[in-house]
Amino acid sequence: MATIKDVARLAGVGLGTASRVVSGKGSVSVATQEKVRQAIAELDFRPSHAARSLLSGNSQMIGVYIPVLKGTFYMPILQSIDNELRAAGLHMVVAFGVGTGDERRQGVDGIEFLMERGCDGLIVMSNVLTDEDFDVLGTKRSRLVVLNHGSDNIAAQCFTADHVQGGIMAARALLDHHHKKIAVIAGPSTAPDNVDRINGFLGELASAGVNTADMWIAESDFSPEGGWNCAKELVESGRSFTAVFCANDEMALGALSYFQQAGIAVPRDVSVVGYDDTMSAAFAAPPLTSVHIPWRDVTLSALNELLNRCYGTERPVIRDYPITVTMRASLAKPGGQRRKGN
Repeated sequence: MATIKDVARLAGVGLGTASRVVSGKGSVSVATQEKVRQAIAELDFRPSHAARSLLSGNSQMIGVYIPVLKGTFYMPILQSIDNELRAAGLHMVVAFGVGTGDERRQGVDGIEFLMERGCDGLIVMSNVLTDEDFDVLGTKRSRLVVLNHGSDNIAAQCFTADHVQGGIMAARALLDHHHKKIAVIAGPSTAPDNVDRINGFLGELASAGVNTADMWIAESDFSPEGGWNCAKELVESGRSFTAVFCANDEMALGALSYFQQAGIAVPRDVSVVGYDDTMSAAFAAPPLTSVHIPWRDVTLSALNELLNRCYGTERPVIRDYPITVTMRASLAKPGGQRRKGN
């Protein structure tokens, strides 16, 4: 495999001159550039990652931290980032929460892991890290963006959707279908994005005259298992309900699975609405109505902002993300209403 030294030798120029032509940095005459390019073509020279890093002064790597490496939520986000980075000739390094520490400690450790590997910039998905955690990065803090979380000290580097509006949209979908006996499977109360969507949901119901004080609400962990367990608890409680709002799609899928096992037909007996509109929602049984958060747009805007900061590019960055509801078969008007004891 040809090296930059082979290119310089064939072109009859110094190594530094060949390097400047390959990197595109520095002044080189047109005639010399042409000789180097001819040598590159003749030798089929392709700089290795290490060589490109040396030539550019950057590692050409972007680090991404996510809390867990599983599920239908994080995987499409990682895929979007990886596709964009590969198209730009860059590489992705992923870290996720491991170890015995709490979520915040795992997040801090994950960022340190990525920084130690020389990543030029970081994309962080964590709603438990604080301004203090970002401040310790010092000057490197400017080469970081945060997904689905806000930080007062780096507000311009934070990208998220309006989850209060998302909760409102979920409530409106159920109200428009004449549901008033509604149960809620919420995510962790420690997650700000969950708190926002649940507050938006309950506030919209209350403004429509629904008594939310007596509403059945369970807190879970955003997992299918959590949704399954909460749906079972709801049915065994004997409460009357015609619809369930789940604070993410994975819990909604778990709830759908339990209802099917329990002989409760969706949407004949109960309607189910999820949140995020992940790829799995369209393939649920029945297909899941879900609040559509344009996570790809959020993710690519954050990535573009980061690449602009790291490499001086001028990629487009948007900050307003329209939220809609994707209507599918899991939502209908109340039919065979479940009653206490049934």
